[in-house]
Amino acid sequence: MLERTARSLAALTASAFLAGCPAPPPPSTEAEDAFPVLRGEYLGQTPPGDEPELFAPGIVSTALFTRDVAMTPDGTEIYWSVALGTRYDLSAIVSTRLSDGRWSEPEVAEFAGSYRYMELEPFIAPDGSRLFFVTNRPKDGGDGEGGDHDIWFVDREGDGWGEPRNLGEPVSSAAPEYFPSLTRDGTIYFTRENPDRSNDIYRARRRGEGYAEPEKLGAEVNAGPARFNASISPDESYLIVPVDGRDDSIGGGDYYVVFRDAEDRWTEPIHMGAGVNSKSALEYSAYVSPDGRYFFFMSGRMRPAREAGERLTWKKLQEMYREPGNGNASVYWVDASFLEALRPSEPTP
Repeated sequence: MLERTARSLAALTASAFLAGCPAPPPPSTEAEDAFPVLRGEYLGQTPPGDEPELFAPGIVSTALFTRDVAMTPDGTEIYWSVALGTRYDLSAIVSTRLSDGRWSEPEVAEFAGSYRYMELEPFIAPDGSRLFFVTNRPKDGGDGEGGDHDIWFVDREGDGWGEPRNLGEPVSSAAPEYFPSLTRDGTIYFTRENPDRSNDIYRARRRGEGYAEPEKLGAEVNAGPARFNASISPDESYLIVPVDGRDDSIGGGDYYVVFRDAEDRWTEPIHMGAGVNSKSALEYSAYVSPDGRYFFFMSGRMRPAREAGERLTWKKLQEMYREPGNGNASVYWVDASFLEALRPSEPTP
């Protein structure tokens, strides 16, 4: 889903997926563009604690509109989405990888990068064999006009990925689909747009080489006036769902978690708190690292105010625009241990 400012809740659906983000900042100088030497896990970043922090500022979280983190199971490849334009006119999946102890400079992923079609929302299967993403490429894989949004995938081939293919029916349908997320057994969770342009969260179990007919999940998952972009845990024990318009919401949309038991019963949505949620309307893409240690999420929050009494200048405004935390979406991360603390003792029947 994309920015939803000044839209009614009825319009906060997959159509909002295509709403605006600011123009890119002016280009930096050649010296500023020099990519740093980064070693160690998570791009060599200092791990966060209980308070969310920008992830890899200046590398992943830049002044650009950034969201949708995905990682290989061993953590040596990191993918994310970057977008430009007022309606995601240009979006791409970007990646970096750890090789010979050093992280590479980010590049547009080998299977992406078309100027003609939107490409975003990467997700890597828990076994690392397949990467899923969302695009409006023609369903037949040709180079014609873009269609509705479908879920596509690429299979792992050596150190890279194969040719993109549409996931096909019954998951990719005549309606738009968004935000794939998979469990270890291959069950796929995704968002589907309804004829009235509202959204619901669906899941489809594996059946042979394909999928069974998707099922719309119940009211515990499909809660609130608008919900979308749900992220399932690998063991299917919890689902993170961005929801708009609930009474306990802080911003235009907040992150909630619903827990699932062995009988496939879900709890009521649990607000994930004021640390993760903010007044930003750009909070609708979440991800937990493969090792379960860190919770990554998109947010368009502004950086803290400058010192009291400081006056804005034209130069200062330009400087602030070139930094993350300028109101564009950025990626934040926080220690994920708080998730388990939200789990109720017994799921709601």
